[in-house]
Amino acid sequence: MSNQFTGTGNIGQAPALRTVKVGSEDRSVADLRIFFDRSIPQDDGSFEDGGGFWLTVTVWGSRAETVVKLMSKGMRVHVTGQLRLVSWDDDGEARADLRLTADRLSIDPICLDSVQVRKKNSQASMGGHNPDYAVDHTFIPNLESTRSSDDVHY
Repeated sequence: MSNQFTGTGNIGQAPALRTVKVGSEDRSVADLRIFFDRSIPQDDGSFEDGGGFWLTVTVWGSRAETVVKLMSKGMRVHVTGQLRLVSWDDDGEARADLRLTADRLSIDPICLDSVQVRKKNSQASMGGHNPDYAVDHTFIPNLESTRSSDDVHY
């Protein structure tokens, strides 16, 4: 049985960044609560609520830091990752929660008014690995001309 999950939903609260110790290394981790919904298209062009569910989504490393900077409550996102069951004891009561560790997380373009593209700096383009990027340009799409009332289903 595969534990791979892919879904689209809305962020229910602002992502929270924390630091955890993994071995001898401090690592950044962000947690998000996302509601994964299911909209069912109707013949008249409207959508019916097909239900949904909440998941806590965890993002690690530099991706976590970026998520906290760029993503906010209400954003529509697409997530791919690994499901895992987390168990703990809460004052003598056994508790468990299904969670998702995200491999990929992207913002639905319908939520964007502008996009800022980063270009790798010269060291990275010369073959060296460097996660730092320099801002290259800003693209501001005209989304109003392509939006319709049935594009957004949340």
